[in-house]
Amino acid sequence: MATDTPSPAPPSGVPESPLRVLLPQILPALVIGVAASLLYIGISELSDQLKDVVWEALPDALGIGGYSSLWMIVVLTVTGVAVGLVVWKVPGHAGPDSASTGLEGPPLAPAIVPGLLVASTLALAGGVSLGPENPIIAANVALAYWIGRKVAPTAPGALWVMLATSATIGALFGTPVASALVVSEALTHRPGDRGSLWDRLFAPLIAAGAGAMTTLLLTDFTFDLSLPQVTDPGWDDLLAAMAVAAAAAVFGLLSCYAFPYIHGAFRRLRHPMLMLPLGGLVLGLLGALGGPLTLFKGLEQIKDLASNIGGWSSGDLAKMTVIKLVALVIAASCGFRGGRIFPAVFVGVAFGMFAQALVPEIPPAVAVSAGVLGVLLATTRQGWLSLFTAAVLAPQPALLPLLCVASLFAWLIVTGRPQLELVESGASRH
Repeated sequence: MATDTPSPAPPSGVPESPLRVLLPQILPALVIGVAASLLYIGISELSDQLKDVVWEALPDALGIGGYSSLWMIVVLTVTGVAVGLVVWKVPGHAGPDSASTGLEGPPLAPAIVPGLLVASTLALAGGVSLGPENPIIAANVALAYWIGRKVAPTAPGALWVMLATSATIGALFGTPVASALVVSEALTHRPGDRGSLWDRLFAPLIAAGAGAMTTLLLTDFTFDLSLPQVTDPGWDDLLAAMAVAAAAAVFGLLSCYAFPYIHGAFRRLRHPMLMLPLGGLVLGLLGALGGPLTLFKGLEQIKDLASNIGGWSSGDLAKMTVIKLVALVIAASCGFRGGRIFPAVFVGVAFGMFAQALVPEIPPAVAVSAGVLGVLLATTRQGWLSLFTAAVLAPQPALLPLLCVASLFAWLIVTGRPQLELVESGASRH
């Protein structure tokens, strides 16, 4: 993310008061926040409607099971063909390879946005194990940057990038806190910067708050898994959190080490109409093996998973954990457009439940939140975002000290290691 200060230098050389700098940022931040959330909600609603047709209405009309093994293989393969056509033929080729993009990046040309959104919508509806975060952020950044530069050409381009990124993260997570944590990691206070960190977070937080409130008002999604409360954690809970987070981090790192090799294998096919249909076929076979819970971006599926604590065998949970992680790596390697954070959350939840099934004495909230923490630290290397996501899945104040300590322990394992993102050459990003 660009880190240049969004405030233009005063012409007289006399520092402007923070109030005069911040007040003009409120309106554009509010507009971008609402617009970014509406785009996210619109794409989510469209993909859900298409998902209902593909996975319910169509198989019912054909008299076959919507989630039968054969249907999963057919739908994922056809999804690969459809996305392959978009990447091949649509102007802009649906944007850059998702394997080399994260939550941050330079603005795309506006002409790329339609193809990117179509490819992402098809993947979301078709059951591909990727989330909407990367394409939605890229689309909102591209549009905000393009419009902002026309409306206010003297404003720094970094302002529009930061506002759109913050707004979309706020919309995705339903709270501006997630955005503040991500943006604060990107902001570094340099000698030339003016104002405090909160001055520089002011406009992004307004955009994130507007995005989050729009999502909360128009949808009913929540990250809270309603896990049993942990009211009086002890030393054994702290040790359990550290052990589960560390084990989950090691498990997540396996995907990071495998990622460049699997990505390279698909790249050798060279053409999207070979890479994506083959990737879809592999994802369909994985879905047939792991069951319908291992399909899609994973946020709705974690609720189904966590609603049956104690009802899954350790073998079932281990199978879903491994298959979902493999599906995530395959989907990100073969050319589908989407983000890796939300499927990684599913992997973390399943890993935590697996650990709890092996050691029932561990409270489910401790196991699940620590599992998510470890997997996200390994795959994203976003410390604050990983800690925040783990905390909101089990929003219990008593867990925060445990997760903070566990995150530091797991960080020692993942720091300096490859992450689940590649540079343009195809090598791992560290």
